[in-house]
Amino acid sequence: MLARAHTVAFEGIDARAVEVQCAVSPGVPAFSIVGLPDKAVSEARERIRSALSAMAIALPSKRITVNLAPADLPKEGSHFDLPIALALLAALEIVPRDAVDGMLALGEMSLDGTLVPVIGALPAAMAAAGDHRALLCPRGCGAEAAWVGATEVIAPETLAEVIRHVTGQAALAPSQPGEVVTEAGHRDFAEVKGQERAKRALEIAAAGRHHVLLVGPPGSGKSMLAARLPGILPPLSAAEALETSMIHSLAGLLKEGGISRSRPFRSPHHTASPAAIIGGGKGARPGEISLAHNGVLFLDEFPEFSRPVLETLRQPIETGEVVVARANAHVRYPCRFLLVAAANPCKCGYLADPGRACARAPACGEDYLGRISGPLMDRFDLRVEVPAVPFTDLDLPAPAEGSAQIAARVAVAREVQAARFEGHDHARCNADAEGALLDAIATPDAEGRGLLQQAAERFGLSARGYHRVLRVARTIADLDGAETVGRAHVAEAVGFRLSFGPGA
Repeated sequence: MLARAHTVAFEGIDARAVEVQCAVSPGVPAFSIVGLPDKAVSEARERIRSALSAMAIALPSKRITVNLAPADLPKEGSHFDLPIALALLAALEIVPRDAVDGMLALGEMSLDGTLVPVIGALPAAMAAAGDHRALLCPRGCGAEAAWVGATEVIAPETLAEVIRHVTGQAALAPSQPGEVVTEAGHRDFAEVKGQERAKRALEIAAAGRHHVLLVGPPGSGKSMLAARLPGILPPLSAAEALETSMIHSLAGLLKEGGISRSRPFRSPHHTASPAAIIGGGKGARPGEISLAHNGVLFLDEFPEFSRPVLETLRQPIETGEVVVARANAHVRYPCRFLLVAAANPCKCGYLADPGRACARAPACGEDYLGRISGPLMDRFDLRVEVPAVPFTDLDLPAPAEGSAQIAARVAVAREVQAARFEGHDHARCNADAEGALLDAIATPDAEGRGLLQQAAERFGLSARGYHRVLRVARTIADLDGAETVGRAHVAEAVGFRLSFGPGA
């Protein structure tokens, strides 16, 4: 007797269809699972056996074989429990086969038949909608999966409820989407005294998603400034929120099915491993750069990160995606983030203060920032020196302009860019523009072009540096409400590019 159920295996944010085939045949009593299952999948038979026993359902003295097709695709995770149980129940003719065949199921099962929430309900719901099937998942995942809206989501609490639903004894109502999560109030730029150039750089970065490097002595406010950046970023659009939440769903970060419209802000410690930053480990899980997708990745003490971690950032910054390569799979994650890096000017941090600098100054500064390779430094559009704030300035009144005023200008600039890039799949803001598209939107007027050519020749800008200056100048023009990139916009962009000297 053969029955089928349907589930998914995860490859990054992609959910690969898996057919669960169950055959009950005469022979020596056994319960085997084949099709490249990992340890968690293989142990499903014991959880299912106990759950059925708790419901007074005895397994027949026959050979039970479960095949997870395609057989050459690795199957990992405890979410295979529920589909395997459904296929078995259909093979035993306890539930109708056609009802099981019309659903996509995932969920872990406890020994008493209670369904335990699992990761990945959101991408699984997307896959179910693409296959025109309903999604069956644990109650704790229902509110999350219902955000897709394109398929019916049934979220029972126990296996007994599943049986009553599919047999028509007690149909369950479809789940409703969870609440939109409201993040705690962001810190305000009105609390920052001084550092006007750094605040201007962060405004430009937020408006065009440009990467920023902040360099200054300890206590100058680098981390404080970065922590206030989310407060001036516009909320995620509906498409961006769903895209970001799919990654967070795979990482198990969605709470009670709620989806946040605030942009993520990730700040890993400098001791983090390459797998933690880029992605990898068991199951090739998403790393910090993917968890920061559509948001901010803040790397404090930037030169203290290991060289392998820093160098692996180069390709994701350029392409907006990362491929985690493994022997049996290549997993792709999106990672369009705004990188904010902070660093001291040298190991001791007081390079510019003769009274406090170490004996190796200024060579220690070159050695310390030299840990950031030229190609990586080349990818920072804005490079800002953050000097120490005189203590006398701390007694001055708070700035009149706070995050709300800055955020309003950023929102207007983002709206201009959204209209500009409408219909372009790979460009959402100025930082994404390249090639003919960049030439069409960011070519300066005659005076601006002349200034940019002089800067490129005098300071030896690379081709990448040249184009990044154009992108930043276009963003500055958007903040000014200008149709054309002028000399003043180019001059400001070049000034931020060359804050630490020529090159790149």
